[in-house]
Amino acid sequence: MTTTSMSTCRAVFYEERNFQGRSYECMSDCADMSPFLSRCHSCRVESGCFMMYDRPNYMGNQYFFRKGEYADYMSMFGMSDCIRSCRMIPMHRGSFRMKIYERENFMGQMYEMMDDCENVMDRYRMSHCQSCHVMDGHWLMYEQPHYRGKMSYFRPGEYRSFSNMGSMRFMSMRRISDSFY
Repeated sequence: MTTTSMSTCRAVFYEERNFQGRSYECMSDCADMSPFLSRCHSCRVESGCFMMYDRPNYMGNQYFFRKGEYADYMSMFGMSDCIRSCRMIPMHRGSFRMKIYERENFMGQMYEMMDDCENVMDRYRMSHCQSCHVMDGHWLMYEQPHYRGKMSYFRPGEYRSFSNMGSMRFMSMRRISDSFY
């Protein structure tokens, strides 16, 4: 498993839409943008990928941003609030492995995944996923099939219960591979 240096990610955040107002350059995780900007309504991701959150400390709704310009992301993504924190997603060059479980605490049906899954019901006859163990790679999980609905970012680790994430039950999963960068 290899992950590139996190310093390869860079984003510039702006207080106003269309890259106006004060700006803040970010090359690492930022748990709270309020010391740097009073609000954030547009951004440029110059390299890498980021997960953006509408609350401080990586809480609230999550939005995936890859390299590009986001002049008015609030209307683009239907966000009701501006970005308050962000987390870099390091590029992963290696295998992807994750075990998904039907119920909390790694109970119920279990399947090991190494590639994207558009619909856990169609592929595994599993009604939903409520816990997982990410062994390799970085993943996005969606509440609806075909990579739709609210999403959450998962890096390597054990996730015993999704109920602390707003009672989400995930129906599709996608690897954050080098094609995103």
